[in-house]
Amino acid sequence: MMRGNLSHMPEFLLLGLTSDPQNQQWLFASFLAMYLVNVAGNSVIIAAIRGDARLHTPMYFFLSNLSLVDICFTTVIVPRMLVNMLTQRKTILFAQCLAQMYFFVAFGITDSFLLAVMAIDRYVAICNPLHYTTTMNPRRCLLLVITSWLVSHLHSLTHTILMARLSFCGPNIIHHFFCDVQPLLMLSCSDTSVNELLAFTEGSFVIMSPFLLITISYAYIAHAVLQVPSRRGRFKVFSTCGSHLTVVALFYGTIISVYIRPSSTYSVTKDRVVTVIYTVVTPMLNPFIYSLRNKDMKQPCTS
Repeated sequence: MMRGNLSHMPEFLLLGLTSDPQNQQWLFASFLAMYLVNVAGNSVIIAAIRGDARLHTPMYFFLSNLSLVDICFTTVIVPRMLVNMLTQRKTILFAQCLAQMYFFVAFGITDSFLLAVMAIDRYVAICNPLHYTTTMNPRRCLLLVITSWLVSHLHSLTHTILMARLSFCGPNIIHHFFCDVQPLLMLSCSDTSVNELLAFTEGSFVIMSPFLLITISYAYIAHAVLQVPSRRGRFKVFSTCGSHLTVVALFYGTIISVYIRPSSTYSVTKDRVVTVIYTVVTPMLNPFIYSLRNKDMKQPCTS
């Protein structure tokens, strides 16, 4: 299996969520159903926003991008996992593993930045409503989205290049259902200190900076809401943030528990359930959260 540079190992073995054949069938059906709901739900959100002139606003522009990223994010992982379950062939080529890791990290970080951009949009709408139209103009909104994509892909490219330089000369078994950064680092026989330092410092910054922007935005929003004299008025203002806050709680509550910690404490067995939540469950729930809590999304197009 080994030849030449050990970093060019032909393939890895993805063990998946379980090795019990009896569990494979219901897991396959469950993940297939969640994936189809994810793709269908987010596609409906995108189509509704594009087709309804009432929804051509910054908030829905960001939401349509978030829905697109959620489809891509899950597509990087679930189809491959379903094929592995169906065929029981769990091998993945080294190049394919790196590609999966690259797109997983890129789309995950893009998701994070878009959630931060949406929080800033809510801050401007609530705290500076008179300047909302000029501040969140189409050009600036497009620039925020492009920046989110570019920064995320540059971050992911850095991780992928450093990972490609490592050697893998031991067991090629990945105790996970996809190629993530930490499981691959655990298999390397090279010095991974640079990779781990990058993951803990720059990686933490890329994940936590959007989270801090969200926290600061909502601190100002909460202060502004408390200035509203009537209880009903406060509820009406803050209800516009309910969907976004729910998605933020689901996304960051799981992703921080997995990634923002030293690699020495990493346990893929314990983190599988948490990983499933933010890679599969949360993207599937997002369309329901936004559509069920949003009057504009539930109302039919009248144009």
